Amino acid sequence: MDWYPVVKTIHIPGSTILFGTSIGIAFFMFRSRWTNEMRAKLHISRNAVHADMLFTLPAVIVQPLSGAWLVWNGGYDQTEPWLLATYAVYVLVGLCWLPVVWIQVRLRDLQAEAVTSGQNLPDLHEKLFRLWFLLGWPAVISHKLVFYLMVAKPG
Repeated sequence: MDWYPVVKTIHIPGSTILFGTSIGIAFFMFRSRWTNEMRAKLHISRNAVHADMLFTLPAVIVQPLSGAWLVWNGGYDQTEPWLLATYAVYVLVGLCWLPVVWIQVRLRDLQAEAVTSGQNLPDLHEKLFRLWFLLGWPAVISHKLVFYLMVAKPG
C-alpha cells in the first residue's frame, strides 16, 4: 500500500484545522468584546479554550509528524529553502500560539471570577485581550505563508 496519499490526506486537513480553528476562535473572542453580558463572555472564552485543546493541540502535534514523514518519503531534501522557511514559520506560529492559549485561559478565569463575584472585569483583562489580539496577527499571517510555501515550493 502507498502510504504517501494517506499521510498527505491527514496532513492537509490538519493544516486547515489549525488555520480554521484559529480564525474561528479569533472571531468569537473578538466579538465577545461587544457584549457587556459577562456570562456570554465567559461562555465564549470557555469554548475557545476547549476548541484549542480539542482541535488545535492535536493538529499542532500531527502537523510536524506528518510533515516530516512526507518530506522523508517524498524525496525532498530536508534543507530545501522552502522547507527551512516552513520550519521557521511553524516555530513562529507556535511561539505565538502558546502565549495566546495561556492568555485565553487567563481571560476565562478573570471572567469566571467576575461572574462569581458580580464585579467588573479588572484592567488586566483589557491588557491581556490586547496582547492576545496582537499575538494573533503574526500567527494568522504565518499560517497563510505556510500555505504559500507548501503550494509554491519556491526555490
